[in-house]
Amino acid sequence: MVAALVVTYIGLIAVVMSYAAHTVEFSQSLRNDEAAVAALEAHYLNTIARITATDYTVAGYVTPVAKTFVPAKSGTALR
Repeated sequence: MVAALVVTYIGLIAVVMSYAAHTVEFSQSLRNDEAAVAALEAHYLNTIARITATDYTVAGYVTPVAKTFVPAKSGTALR
């Protein structure tokens, strides 16, 4: 009887240790993913800031003389 309780106790300790190891592993994975997202977000925001600050006249763009729009004949592509 005592041997069965000891084996059960050791088994429960093993389950708890395994759960703790998986929890720590998941936590580290989450931190790594957050760091990757933060790096991508910083790159995106830097790119947007660079595009916004660009002087397009220096790049060779000019103000359009006239605006022309394509007339819409149909609301769907099937007609």
